[in-house]
Amino acid sequence: MPSDGQGIGMTLPRVLLVEDDSSIARFVQMALDELPIELVTCSNVPDAMDALHRGGMQLIITDLMLPGESGMGLLQRLLSDPAIGYRVPVAVFSAGLTPAVREQLQAMKVWRMLSKPASVLELEACVRDALSLNEDPAWSTPTPPSTDTHTTAYADAAAAPDEAEAIATHFAGDAFLFKAYRASCVGQFPADVKQGDAACAAQDWQALRRLTHSLATVLLTLGYPTESARARQIEDAAAQSAAGRCVEQWLVLRAFLLQL
Repeated sequence: MPSDGQGIGMTLPRVLLVEDDSSIARFVQMALDELPIELVTCSNVPDAMDALHRGGMQLIITDLMLPGESGMGLLQRLLSDPAIGYRVPVAVFSAGLTPAVREQLQAMKVWRMLSKPASVLELEACVRDALSLNEDPAWSTPTPPSTDTHTTAYADAAAAPDEAEAIATHFAGDAFLFKAYRASCVGQFPADVKQGDAACAAQDWQALRRLTHSLATVLLTLGYPTESARARQIEDAAAQSAAGRCVEQWLVLRAFLLQL
């Protein structure tokens, strides 16, 4: 739903998404597009806090790996901020939900945890459940599946098996939504390649780590598990500042991204 709302005098529930990767933010936007909400997207913690202090948020969805202050920092701020606190439910949306991290988040009173990549249905359910906490009957009743022709199971004979599985797993069988999201990602990949090249040239392994962390989720969502695993390998190598492995694996991944 467009962030400026629809209709005269109509106030839509506001949901805050804190996500610095534009491709993942776009996926969330597309997944929630048919819900009557106002999705506000911020890419860092200071902007998120400004949005929260303006009020009206009914759900916060946040990544943990963010530029500058992390998602954990945001959660700490919420715990200590009397103006916000945990009156607003928080859903952590992350690819790093290890058992130790989950235990830490539970201690911080996080309402829900979503592992990346999440499906369209999981994201919709998260928003519906959060808004139903306000006891609005409209949010307590599930919306029946759409009967639009583009939401039927993907049956293109030219589709690779992993792509078909991605459509079924992450897009609720909606091939139209998958193709739209894939097109937006393909348009973003050249910029991602430039960012990765710059990180390698400057030996900025933390920047490369953040980039490949996001790419791993995007590629798995698109049905490329092998390339997603390669991005994870680069992320791990970057965390160890293993320059040789970073560059070697990045050159392979960048070639794949540019040929899509």
